[in-house]
Amino acid sequence: MKAKLLLITPPFTQLNTAYPATAYLKGFLEKQDVSVSHCDLSIELFTSIFTGDFLRSIFQEAVDLENFHYPVVYEMKEQYISRVDVVIRFLQKQDIETAKKCLEADFLPMGHRLSNVNTKIKWDTGEKGVIDKAKHFATLFIEEIGDFIQANVDEFFSFTKYAEQIAASASSFDQIDEFLNYQPTLIEDKMLDILEEQIKNHTPNFVCFSIPFPGNLFAALRCSQFIKHFYPKIRIAFGGGYCNTELRSLEDPRIFEYIDFISLDDGEGPLLKLVHFLEGNIDINELERTFVLENSQVVFKNKMPNTIYHHKNLPAPDYTGLPYDKYVSFLDIVNPMHRMWTDDRWNKLTISHGCYWKQCSFCDVNLDYIGNYQNTTAEDLVNKIEKIINDTGITGFHFVDEAAPPKMLRALSEKLIERKLKISWWTNIRFEKTFDVELCKIMAKSGCIAVTGGLEVASDRLLTMMKKGVDIAQVTRVTHNFSEQNILVHAYLMYGFPTQTEQETIDSLEVVRQLFQSNCIQSAFWHQFTATVHSPIGKNPKEFGIEITGPDFKGFAQNDLFHDDLQGADHTKYSEGLKRALDSYLNKADFNEELQNWFDFPIPPTRHPDDLIQRFLS
Repeated sequence: MKAKLLLITPPFTQLNTAYPATAYLKGFLEKQDVSVSHCDLSIELFTSIFTGDFLRSIFQEAVDLENFHYPVVYEMKEQYISRVDVVIRFLQKQDIETAKKCLEADFLPMGHRLSNVNTKIKWDTGEKGVIDKAKHFATLFIEEIGDFIQANVDEFFSFTKYAEQIAASASSFDQIDEFLNYQPTLIEDKMLDILEEQIKNHTPNFVCFSIPFPGNLFAALRCSQFIKHFYPKIRIAFGGGYCNTELRSLEDPRIFEYIDFISLDDGEGPLLKLVHFLEGNIDINELERTFVLENSQVVFKNKMPNTIYHHKNLPAPDYTGLPYDKYVSFLDIVNPMHRMWTDDRWNKLTISHGCYWKQCSFCDVNLDYIGNYQNTTAEDLVNKIEKIINDTGITGFHFVDEAAPPKMLRALSEKLIERKLKISWWTNIRFEKTFDVELCKIMAKSGCIAVTGGLEVASDRLLTMMKKGVDIAQVTRVTHNFSEQNILVHAYLMYGFPTQTEQETIDSLEVVRQLFQSNCIQSAFWHQFTATVHSPIGKNPKEFGIEITGPDFKGFAQNDLFHDDLQGADHTKYSEGLKRALDSYLNKADFNEELQNWFDFPIPPTRHPDDLIQRFLS
């Protein structure tokens, strides 16, 4: 039997551009003479839900279920139904004529989001400002419908995930198994209709789901359940970031009622072995990094030594066949850096495999996607860029590295300039001193428009403790170097790191305030620290002053850990205040607001002078 693969990205991932995993695998497998098709079920489902016809079914389902949350939306249902097709087409095409139509009085219903739109936003002049304003209003319109669906029809619905609440930290398979025995929701029924169309169109005998996040697991399992029932001869495999991170200790056999294989780490080697196994060319014991079920027991097949396909030898990802006309650009946050995750089309490509630093104590440095660092050449990378542009017609690139190495960024920039290849690109970096003025100028000249990086706790004591390899002064100078070249900077921020005190949290907020005020960073995002089982902290919690308290592993997923920090503050209560402050800074507002005013409980005054960042710059 000759294997015929269908690679699927299950709902929901980014809706503005294609997730790269299936494109990488397609590019590799076709070079190995394997028949491969791929489907972004995420965007296919989204654009099938947000139509006038399906929206009418949504409102009827809410009535049938006797759910009446967001009554204002229901009262204006005919306006939502009659406008949604126009709005989706606009978010796909972003033309000026439809933008003006969306901004006409009474065109969009004034639901619970649009009636509270931020009137302080300053829009650009000309057509760009009109299109951006219309895009923002259209996004709020779609979000109103999404709120209605989640509240009344399908509690699992969300734009960038599905049923994440039952997949995240699912140490047991019990709840997932229970929900899989319920009748599919209206949304899931539509997903399964699309899946069946894809199966009939591509006639695969091997379907592989790439599952990047917990919010993709349940949809993948629901699809697998459907395939097992109606197409029992098709074999099914799971892989991707969720499996690589959370299913490494898998023991529970029940998931194999829905699938046949689960592969770990880079998918090229395991998938090619699975193809050879299904074609009868190798024995099952020759599989690599793959869970199977044998005699009702979960068994990990991993013939050594593994077949390694080095990053520099891999072909370009193949994005052909994905529906680029269907992706939508959302504009929920107007901040020019923040919007890049949801707005515009980006070809996703990896400069290097893994992380060249791989020391941060909070990171999963023990796993292959971090710890196995591999590089390539600038020549090879630019060749791949040219091929992808020819395939997609898109000249924007998001290099999705864990941390792009400065030497490689210099070489890439110089090669782009030498070849006169005009692209726009952004990537993730470490704020290390190598990014001096000269390098930032070269990157900007080559088309770099933005960088993201981890400032994390903005405390020198804690940065040392987490082995970040930077300090606040260095971060200040590096971010300033980028900003001076009009390269936008986004900082990932963390609070609640082991032993972090209340004083350090407030001092971190002050550092962030001054970095924004000095235009060193233009965007940022806070998240609360979580210990993970694969990180140095999770493996050696006592060294970091915490005690792991759970969850108890019950045979399924294992990643996020609960912990007690007897030396640090109770950081949950800071979430809202940190978010409120950041929301203002993102809009270049309220820099002179007292930090105390962001919180509804007393906080200590910051110990930092109000010119700390300026001192570092001078």
